[in-house]
Amino acid sequence: MDNKISAMEFTAITLFPELVQAFFNHGMISRAIQQGIILGQTIQIRNFATDRHHTVDDRPYGGGSGMIMKPEPLAEAILLAKNRSPNASVVLMTPQGEPFQQQMALDLARNETAMIFVCGRYEGIDERTITRFVDKKISVGDYVMTGGELACMVVMDAVSRLIPGVLGSSASYESDSFMDHRLEHAQYTRPEEFMGDRVPGVLLSGDHGRIKKWRTRSSLARTFMNRPDLLAAHRPDPEETALLRQWHKNLEALLHG
Repeated sequence: MDNKISAMEFTAITLFPELVQAFFNHGMISRAIQQGIILGQTIQIRNFATDRHHTVDDRPYGGGSGMIMKPEPLAEAILLAKNRSPNASVVLMTPQGEPFQQQMALDLARNETAMIFVCGRYEGIDERTITRFVDKKISVGDYVMTGGELACMVVMDAVSRLIPGVLGSSASYESDSFMDHRLEHAQYTRPEEFMGDRVPGVLLSGDHGRIKKWRTRSSLARTFMNRPDLLAAHRPDPEETALLRQWHKNLEALLHG
């Protein structure tokens, strides 16, 4: 019986394939590609333009500033990608998409085997291309960029590190920020003292129980100080509740003692 895990296929449809190819050629992604865990490729939209100037944009109907990506070259690029990966989901990177979060990255890593990213440019993409070919819209934030390439690399990076074998161990991401709706605890490495600041003694104790409790407190404190919205959206568990009550008691003593 063959237990080999199928590779995740990433295809970026773009006017600037060299940007995404550089992403494929470095670091964690490069190693995963060399190991056959991930397949990464790009498709140049301009190759499907039919005029001698390789035109891929035109003026918007109804007037307005900027240019719009023409439907024909982009549609042909998507059809080629779908022909190569028939089961792939076509993803448009757009501010109008669903906000990209850690849970979505987990869902994509678990449920998708191939993804085709459409990286727009100019003022937008002809709507007919979107309605006919796009399966999912993803946004990496409430801001506008000059193109979808950086956004699609964000998604590919976040998804890739959740694919078995890419990081080597699931423990490498299980304690990441947002995995349990909390920010990650503070991290330290050698030397023990740096510019007068020492590593917390508990981390040098070898007592795994104490270390786990310290990390829980550190994670909770960071979340409370930097992202209280996470605590509001995901109520503290009994251990966190006990810590918060103790901190409240200590603060009351400091303020009124």
